[in-house]
Amino acid sequence: MTQHNGEPHGRSDGAGERERTFAALPPARGRAFARTWWGTRWLRALEDTALDGEQLRQGRRFARQGAVGAVTVRPGRITAVVRDRDGTAHRSDVLLQELPDTDWQRVLEVTARESGHLAALLDGEMPPHLVEDALSVGVELLPGIGDLDPSCGCGAWDHCPHTAALSYQLARLLDEDPFVLLLLRGRTERELLEELGAHTPAGAASAAAGPVGEQDPASDLGGTGHSVEPRGVLAEEAFARAADLRPLPAEPPPVSAPGGAPSLTGAGTPPASGVDAAALEFLIADTASRAHQLLRAALSPAHALSDPPEPLTPFQDAVRLAAAAPEGPIAERLSAHCGIPPASFGAAVRAWEVGGALGLTVWEESWTPEPETMARARDQLAGAWAEEDVSPPELNLSGSSWNTLDGSAQLRIGPDGSWWPYVAERGVWWPAGGAETDPAAALAVALRQKEPGRGERG
Repeated sequence: MTQHNGEPHGRSDGAGERERTFAALPPARGRAFARTWWGTRWLRALEDTALDGEQLRQGRRFARQGAVGAVTVRPGRITAVVRDRDGTAHRSDVLLQELPDTDWQRVLEVTARESGHLAALLDGEMPPHLVEDALSVGVELLPGIGDLDPSCGCGAWDHCPHTAALSYQLARLLDEDPFVLLLLRGRTERELLEELGAHTPAGAASAAAGPVGEQDPASDLGGTGHSVEPRGVLAEEAFARAADLRPLPAEPPPVSAPGGAPSLTGAGTPPASGVDAAALEFLIADTASRAHQLLRAALSPAHALSDPPEPLTPFQDAVRLAAAAPEGPIAERLSAHCGIPPASFGAAVRAWEVGGALGLTVWEESWTPEPETMARARDQLAGAWAEEDVSPPELNLSGSSWNTLDGSAQLRIGPDGSWWPYVAERGVWWPAGGAETDPAAALAVALRQKEPGRGERG
């Protein structure tokens, strides 16, 4: 799994299980609960649904203090025991409606049409276009207002601090593995991959084998140029040979989690001069995590359907590593290696956290979109604010971005047509959230980040 924030994954059940239990996460002091765009959307569904902001604040406090126990995820429900400050334990559940089989068939069809969707999921990413494509066929993968239904042993009828704390912790799990959301919606990772295999065009394998007629290799020597009949084996010969065939070896067992790095700093022997043992431990752990991703992808039934991901540039890989590294010397060394100011490097890391390689591309590059695209976006913005009976904020268009007149917020359009919110902090543009299909929704995220007491970084 991609580990954006360096936390242990904590999975105890295999990818094919319809119930997965995650060990209690460590306290989340000094960090956001969600760093990916899909984790942020999960929290938005919670915060837009809860009626009492004080219950949410207490829930955040409980989650930061490590009051949430092991989290169990199954189709339609997440469960954990949450403890009050006095130690009183409450069983808390948050329910999310499973998708019916008809909806899943639509999701599978749009996923099978775009191999990049599956590749991103296997790499620990929730591609924005998968959510958009599912929405285009009438299926909401991510929860919205009112979709997260609380149930708690404390007797509260709305979201209480216990269900809020559970929801905040789940956002951290979603950051690490988007398949957790798909399990909540009713499909395990293994079920999804097997069903995707059933949606593969039947002729894909035969097409990959080449044309029916083959050119005779000897024809180039003889100059005849004739094609030969396809070679094969008579059915009776195939049956006769069956007794001599050895059985295929068993598939290797699935690996539930990457192995941990050896302790190089606590072995008693000091490292050689010039060797940063902590950095080496981190790189070993990252290598194991990436190897685990590749192994899981290779063993999946849909491996042949997935295009290999584009290789990362040195800068992209440095940013990826910094997103997973703990704050301190390792992140500082990566920043210095890239040769850009620490604040700009921090903004690049944030772009990776909310959007992966695509989010970093939007942060790095600028281009000129088609005029029709920008005109449609302007109409969407005007329509969104018209519903509130207020005038939309005035924006200045510059290339592929729109800025508010006071220079505090910005909208950027990505190469895939998605919209990304940005805020200005001390002269640097920082991503304020993940991709949105609606520019009005992205602008609302950016403006909300600029509210007093929100979004400021030290």
